Amino acid sequence: MTKTNPHLTTGSIWRLHHGNQEIARLTVTGADMPWTHAEIETLAGFEEFRALFIEHERAVDEEDWEQAEDCCARISGALIMTFPDGSPVAEFLLRIRNDGTAAWRWDDEPCGTVGQ
Repeated sequence: MTKTNPHLTTGSIWRLHHGNQEIARLTVTGADMPWTHAEIETLAGFEEFRALFIEHERAVDEEDWEQAEDCCARISGALIMTFPDGSPVAEFLLRIRNDGTAAWRWDDEPCGTVGQ
């Protein structure tokens, strides 16, 4: 029997934080592993990061992978993503689009810790 990951259930809400401030809610609309898809509700504090997400999307669209990686590092360095249960996501790659949708890949262990 295959178990469903409760974090990926349609309607589950993941959260994005800057410090202690919740700046966005990501409501899961589906998953196409390894990507999870959601609608995003931005909250106070998100505007500070909107330009960074736009820059990231532009870099991906233009296949400027060096710039895209730089944006990812800045995003993950400044923001914390949490699972629906409130626990922090160890690693994530988040894309937020101007159309109110988001997609992300995640891991529950920091990179480089497997087998250590």
